[in-house]
Amino acid sequence: MRNLHVRLLASVGLSLAVTMPIHAARAQTAGEGQADTDVVEPEIVVTGFRQSLARAAEIKRQAIGVVDAITAEDIGKFPDANLAESLQRISGVSIDRSNNEGNQVTVRGFGPSFNLVTLNGRQMPNSSSLQAEGVSRSFNFRELGSEGVAAVEVYKTGQADIYSGGLGATINVRTPRPFDQPGFRAAVSAKAVYDTSVEKDSKVTPELSGLVSGTFLDNRIGVLLVGSYSERNSHKDRIGTSGGWRRNRTGGRAVQIDTSAIDTSVNPTKSWWAPFTIDQDLWDTQRQRFNAQATLQAEPVDGLTLTADYTMSRFKETTQMNRMSYWFDAPDRGVADKNGTLVDITTFNDTLNYWAWDFYHKGENDSLGVNLKWEVSDSLTFELDAHDSTSKSNPDGQTSESIVDLFNTGSFVTLNGKFTDGLPAASFDASRLPGGDPYNKANIGSDLYQKRGYSMDNNIKQLRGSAEWKANDNITIKVGSDYTKYSVDTASNATFLLVNVPITNLDLQFVDSVNPDVFPKIPIYRVEDFLDIVRAQNLFTITPPQFNGVQEETYGGYFTLTMKGELGGRPIRANAGLRYEKTNVEGSSVREGLVGFRYFNAQGLQPVFDGTVAAQTLTSDYEQWLPNFAVSYEPFDKFLMRGAFSKTIARSSISAMFPGTTISGRPGGPFNASQGNPGLLPYASDNLDFSLEWYYRPGSYVSVGAFQKWVSNFIGAVRLTGPISNAAGNPITDPSVNPRPGCPENGSAPNPACVSQPGDPVVTFDISSTGNLRDASVRGLEAAVQHVFGDTGFGVILNGTLVDGNISYDVYDVSGSTFALTGLSNSANAVVFYEKNGLQARVSYNWRDKFLLGFAGAGEPVFTEAYGQFDVSASYDVTDNLTVFAEGLNITNESTRRHGRFKEQLIDYETYGARYSLGVRAKF
Repeated sequence: MRNLHVRLLASVGLSLAVTMPIHAARAQTAGEGQADTDVVEPEIVVTGFRQSLARAAEIKRQAIGVVDAITAEDIGKFPDANLAESLQRISGVSIDRSNNEGNQVTVRGFGPSFNLVTLNGRQMPNSSSLQAEGVSRSFNFRELGSEGVAAVEVYKTGQADIYSGGLGATINVRTPRPFDQPGFRAAVSAKAVYDTSVEKDSKVTPELSGLVSGTFLDNRIGVLLVGSYSERNSHKDRIGTSGGWRRNRTGGRAVQIDTSAIDTSVNPTKSWWAPFTIDQDLWDTQRQRFNAQATLQAEPVDGLTLTADYTMSRFKETTQMNRMSYWFDAPDRGVADKNGTLVDITTFNDTLNYWAWDFYHKGENDSLGVNLKWEVSDSLTFELDAHDSTSKSNPDGQTSESIVDLFNTGSFVTLNGKFTDGLPAASFDASRLPGGDPYNKANIGSDLYQKRGYSMDNNIKQLRGSAEWKANDNITIKVGSDYTKYSVDTASNATFLLVNVPITNLDLQFVDSVNPDVFPKIPIYRVEDFLDIVRAQNLFTITPPQFNGVQEETYGGYFTLTMKGELGGRPIRANAGLRYEKTNVEGSSVREGLVGFRYFNAQGLQPVFDGTVAAQTLTSDYEQWLPNFAVSYEPFDKFLMRGAFSKTIARSSISAMFPGTTISGRPGGPFNASQGNPGLLPYASDNLDFSLEWYYRPGSYVSVGAFQKWVSNFIGAVRLTGPISNAAGNPITDPSVNPRPGCPENGSAPNPACVSQPGDPVVTFDISSTGNLRDASVRGLEAAVQHVFGDTGFGVILNGTLVDGNISYDVYDVSGSTFALTGLSNSANAVVFYEKNGLQARVSYNWRDKFLLGFAGAGEPVFTEAYGQFDVSASYDVTDNLTVFAEGLNITNESTRRHGRFKEQLIDYETYGARYSLGVRAKF
């Protein structure tokens, strides 16, 4: 038969109504929908998506705090191919997409950096490579396939026995174990993915996976192996701007700006905004991902279980992007609308720009863990858990971004752009170019190249010991201590070089644009072909890498008390806990000593280093007391009232803690510098949760909840003004004010006469850093309905979240404040499904309202507009062991749009196309 018995293992934090954990081979059986609080590990008959929902509902019901979950439908079969796409079906959970694929999650308005992701209760490291992303702690779900996942649990309330770091939520990814199901089991799957967006590469790519598990020697030994491999090609079309929109930027020249339409009641200063550029891009991406898991379990004697597991992923993604752009960074003429946005803007005597861009990311993740669990008696259990996990980005040393720009020789082009709340329209007059042809290679010269990005190594070592004592049937006490060593080491590169080389032999072509109202043509050429020309001219150089690191050691201890009994003759359960942590932080920056600036050309100053490596180290420490209390009361049959208080924390981003200094500047300014702050305290939140839940039939329930979070230690930008000293202790000076003979110069090796000297004017820098500045609060409402229509096979899932904060961003405030609650947005999900007689079909819709994404150049805001997406899936069981299936993502080809202060200030408009797959799955 299709039915397959799956035992649901309780994780460390899930068993809020903790009783003595029972070995899987001796677990009791809980009937479908039963509310037996004495059973931690219910055995459920799995028949696909519907039973996956029933198990998730039972997890939610049996918890004392607020917990949601998604469980596998069958061995090696998760409801969605992408874990983030599955998580967005949970109320309060929204996702961030990259390349039309879920990659990170936002919970109750708190973005990825505020949520902790664990694997089997162990903290997961993360590594990034893009300079624009910085170095965060946010785990990226795109690097982990769903085939080896048994369940994903979202803990929305804090618990003392869970590692700290999840202010919004702690998300635990639980992998299968051979003792979950004694005996032999196996599953294989093959899928072809068809991406409608692809233009250059193959539209069809493969995904393969397999799982095998077995127990031996009277179920005393168990082995489980999982492997999956996937390829994906994709294409993205983008229209937008680089550098965002800037206020009142004139470039030091006279401008003609018509501000007569500005509404002075909301914009009394008549400020106006212009974009740096208008861009039109073509992105072609190739991705490969390989995941594997190996788990060994042994029970040499009754009650003693040893588990060793290894999880790995290998991820590689490359993107080739070509861009056509105009520059409007210093407009000559413009017409502002009522808000101050230049909706009609012109620049005289400028150029068209022809960009080529290579992105490269290679990720290697490895996690090795060992667990020993000893059930000494029916009332006493000891557990020891240790793991060593590492995430590496670009370990081969390749740079994540390589950028090249060409432009029209001579400033002969007139540029015009018109902006609305839709797509912009643009035009140019190139009649003054020879032949009036901007695409003729004779009218195009070289401009610059850049190399930038991170190579990163993030290692986490954790050791935990705990003891659990069941005093009687109603009281359970758990104590434990743990140690975490969190280490991040990065090597970053930021090379920017203006070069003038011949491009006669460069393979440069122009293709027709799909949006001719913006650009009729898009340039196509390769980055490496241009860099080969630069190398042949002996002009290629790389700025020395900067080495930064952060190490945190956290010592923790905790105590939990779980009680159950009756109040007014009705069941009540409560859990109270307290966690203490002491964290020692060390931030370090290792780099060559800074000499000063090099006067490179009329537009550029370049940092110069002395070749001697020096280290800068700063230390700090802090303590945290994290209490929690939760109660669950059943005043009527199948009806629950739930309340919880907890204190949770989230640690700051890693890149904000590097102590080193980075400088940049142009002749005459501006001169900018940035410094990190290893002394940043973690964000801390006091949380209240209340919910009412009605489990009126197996797999069906209604839930309404409210939450409030008071968050302190929000991190914000701190700006200072002053000089910065070089490695010799002297203030850095500007060699471009009174240039010496031969300067500026354009060679690969600096001319000493063109480098900062003590007699040059001292530079005053605008220095940006970070600090703990503000407090804020967030409140919200969550509602969910999950209903199965009896034996008809039909069912529906509906949920929605309303969230709000006490600090909103005022788009008319031009004071330069960048403190606001990012990521806050309402969201809703709807799923209609059918499952009967071997046929399963689902239609899902996910919607997220507009939200503040963050801040771009000069502190200007970036908003992501409301987005909704339809996904579909269907499968049919040909036999008890063979299933065919099909899936469709973004079937209505929705687009993503981001804007600045006002909707007319377009930042990005991206289209991806729909993605379909067809596959077959077999189980044994």
